[in-house]
Amino acid sequence: MPSLTLDRTDRRILDLLQRDARLSNQEIAAKVGLSASPCLRRVKRLEQLGVIRQYVAILDATTLGLGLTAYATVRMDKHADTPKRAAMHRFRDVVQTWDEVAGCFAMTGEMDYLLRVTTVDLDHYARFVMDKLLKHPSVLDVRSSFMLERIKDTTALPL
Repeated sequence: MPSLTLDRTDRRILDLLQRDARLSNQEIAAKVGLSASPCLRRVKRLEQLGVIRQYVAILDATTLGLGLTAYATVRMDKHADTPKRAAMHRFRDVVQTWDEVAGCFAMTGEMDYLLRVTTVDLDHYARFVMDKLLKHPSVLDVRSSFMLERIKDTTALPL
């Protein structure tokens, strides 16, 4: 991937947008000291370069009745009849269909994947693990940890 050159103004625009994507172009321009047209060109350039991947609303899980967040580490069976890569790809594909999984990350170390799972309660989580996760033919082991308290939870990247 070619190196990306971002100046101070680009970084300031990104910082503003990642904290409040509902800011108007005029508001952003005023805060970074540009007129509206050059500011909009910069934002469009950042979108085209893939620096800005998407705009979203961040919802409160608890308010929506999703009171349990779990982190599940998943170890895959590397001695299955199918080639390892095929099993991993099938797992990656099926994870995309599980609404409970908010994040899935390939990991180094003993476990192959880390899942962030959000459910209504422990019973729902148990059904998810038993009926979906452990039924996948390549899943060998699952270990769960549960969030007790949200101390820091941000999507903002350090710029």
